[in-house]
Amino acid sequence: MTQKELAQYSDEELLELAKRQKPSPIIDAFFIGFLAGILLYGLLANGWGLTALIPLFLIYIFLKKPKKYEALKNEMKSRGIN
Repeated sequence: MTQKELAQYSDEELLELAKRQKPSPIIDAFFIGFLAGILLYGLLANGWGLTALIPLFLIYIFLKKPKKYEALKNEMKSRGIN
């Protein structure tokens, strides 16, 4: 989400969104490692196939999640919401 999209939310909506999108680093690290294992197996077994592209896309999503949360926290901080 961009700052422009976040600016359209009310304070209550921002708090609810922060609750739902709070990252859990241990679970994210587990899934990234698991997907990296699937990616490695897919590359060794058949090369660049569907078994390699799907985990690569999912790892990208897991790495992008904290950046969205950081933008949300910055918007909440600028409004004075804790």
